[in-house]
Amino acid sequence: MEKKLRVANIGMRFGMSHVEGAMAYGAEIAAICDCNAENLRFAGERYGIPEDRRHTDYRDIVNDPTIDVVTVAVPDQLHRQISCELLNAGKHVLCEKPLALTREDTDAIIRAADTSKAKFMVGQICRFTPAFEKAKELIDAGTIGDVYFIESEYAHDYMYLLDTWRSDPLRHGVIGGGCHAVDLIRWLVGDPVEVFAYGTHRLLPQVSYDDATIAIMKFDENTAGKVFVSTGCKRDYTMRTLVYGTKGTIICDNTSPEMTLYTVGENGMATTPQTIAVDVNSHNAGREFEVFADAILNDEPILTDAREGAKTVEVCRAIVEASVTGKIVKPNYNM
Repeated sequence: MEKKLRVANIGMRFGMSHVEGAMAYGAEIAAICDCNAENLRFAGERYGIPEDRRHTDYRDIVNDPTIDVVTVAVPDQLHRQISCELLNAGKHVLCEKPLALTREDTDAIIRAADTSKAKFMVGQICRFTPAFEKAKELIDAGTIGDVYFIESEYAHDYMYLLDTWRSDPLRHGVIGGGCHAVDLIRWLVGDPVEVFAYGTHRLLPQVSYDDATIAIMKFDENTAGKVFVSTGCKRDYTMRTLVYGTKGTIICDNTSPEMTLYTVGENGMATTPQTIAVDVNSHNAGREFEVFADAILNDEPILTDAREGAKTVEVCRAIVEASVTGKIVKPNYNM
C-alpha cells in the first residue's frame, strides 16, 4: 500500500491554497498553524481540522515526529528560521517564494537543505501555470525557433495589501513579487549574465522602495530580456509574457483562457495567429504539491530546489542593486 503523506501547513492567511493542494492529492492534513487565532479558526472550520490539530506555535509541528511534509506560507522574513528548523528535524519542506530576502538567508537554507535527509522545494508557482507550461513546451520543441528576446511583467496593485512585513525595505517589490516574472524567464530561457534597471516611486508612499522597476537583461550574445515590475499599477493583476523566436512568437499570461502563437510561413512572414485554449489557474497549488509529493515518494530530484530558488533571488537582488547604483550588475550564481 502506498504511503499516505501526513502534511502540516504553516501560515493560514496565504497558505489555504496549499491545504487544498495537499487535500486534492489525497494527503492527510495532520496539522495547521498560524499565530493569528482568527486565521487559524477560519481555516480549521473551513477544512474540518479539529481544534487539537490547530497550533499557534510552529515548533509544535517541528517537534511532531509523525508529520512528513510541511508547507511554509509565512512572511518572507521568516522563511529562513522556520524552513531550517523543519529541515533539521527531517521534515520535507515546500516553502513559498521568494526563498528569502537576503544572500545570507538563502545561503543558510541551502546549507540546511544540503545536510538534511529531507527534500526542499521553493513554491515558484508560475512553473505550474497552464499557459506558461504550454509556452515552455513550445519553446523546448523548437516551435518558435531560437529565442532572441523575452519579456514578462508582474503588475499587481499592492495599495490594499500593504502591511508591516510587505513594507519592510528588504522586501523590495522586485524580490517579493517580481520574483515571479524573474523566475519565469529563467525557467523559459536560462540565467541572465548581466542586468541593468531603472526604478520609479510615485504610487506607494507607504514604502521606501521603488514601486515600479524596469530591468533589462542579457542572457548571451544573441538573447536579451526585460522584466517590468509594478506594485502600485492601476489595473488588474497580470503576468503578461511574450517570447520572441526566430520562427515565431508566443503571447500569454496567467489569467486568460487562451494564448497566442505566431509561426513562420514558407515566405518567411508570420502566419495567421493561432489561438490556444488553456486553463486559468494562476496559483496551481494542486499541481505544485503533486510534483513535490511524487518526488518525495519516488525519491526524485526537486527541480525548484533551494539553489534554484536562490538563483531567482540573486537575479532580483541584482536588479535592485542596478536600479540604485545605475550600473550593470552580474548576478553571482556561486551557491
